[in-house]
Amino acid sequence: MTAQLPTDLLPDATAMGAVTLAVADLDRMLDFYHGAMGLEVLAQERGTAILGRRGVPVLVLDQDGALAHAPATAAGLYHTAFLFESAADLASVVVSVARRYASRFQGSSDHLVSEAFYFADPEGNGVELYVDRPRDTWSIANGGEITMGTLPLDPNRYLQEHLTEAGSLAVTDAPATVGHVHLKVGDIPTARSFYVDTLGFAVTATLRDQALFVSAGGYHHHLGMNTWESRGAGERSPALGLGEVTIELPTVDAIGALSERLASKGVAREYDGRELTVLDPWRNRVRVRVTGAE
Repeated sequence: MTAQLPTDLLPDATAMGAVTLAVADLDRMLDFYHGAMGLEVLAQERGTAILGRRGVPVLVLDQDGALAHAPATAAGLYHTAFLFESAADLASVVVSVARRYASRFQGSSDHLVSEAFYFADPEGNGVELYVDRPRDTWSIANGGEITMGTLPLDPNRYLQEHLTEAGSLAVTDAPATVGHVHLKVGDIPTARSFYVDTLGFAVTATLRDQALFVSAGGYHHHLGMNTWESRGAGERSPALGLGEVTIELPTVDAIGALSERLASKGVAREYDGRELTVLDPWRNRVRVRVTGAE
């Protein structure tokens, strides 16, 4: 395997944009993401709601009553991870969700690079709420990979230490972004071939043949992929759950360069000169757009 050339890598300023979910019950999902998590409803019409913080979209809910849930063994979404700026902001959101959806709590972990709480939304989509540890505290292993782990994180102690009086009364309105998206895939070599060798992310961590973490600009991961439930999964059929993942690049020229790289590798894509859409090997739809574009 040859090393990636700088021209093959996505720009350092790459980030994740809004995730689209196909949902069965829009009102129920709005109660979770708006009512409990505190995301603002930025727009809503004809069965579609766009949610975010301070005008920045992070989630699109698209109601489709004709779709059913895919089996747990199918490829698709493992979780959407919402990143907060401070431990106090994270604690405020966690306690708000836990009060209304205690049964949907799935656990909490110290990942060395971040501290995270996990829930499932009312339709079973995974949700991670997290805050990063300072980047200068991250450890780089000999092979250049970022050291991540899964250590115990006591949720009650965390809330006691970080929940402010204001945060205990009302969910914070501080900024939140999609820090990363974690996907279920059929196998790791195919995922690496597409997301690293073709799209241009860099590998930041691996877990044998079970998981792969990739990013741009040295972040711990913008995308995670695992086979824990979905090993051997083939292409997705239309189903509830993940509709689209958005990757944001800093310039139109960067998207054009990616389009050329995909074309050179024979990868089918749609490109209108401003946005690009491509399907990964499991037919997860990936949209690439300019950061902050309307």
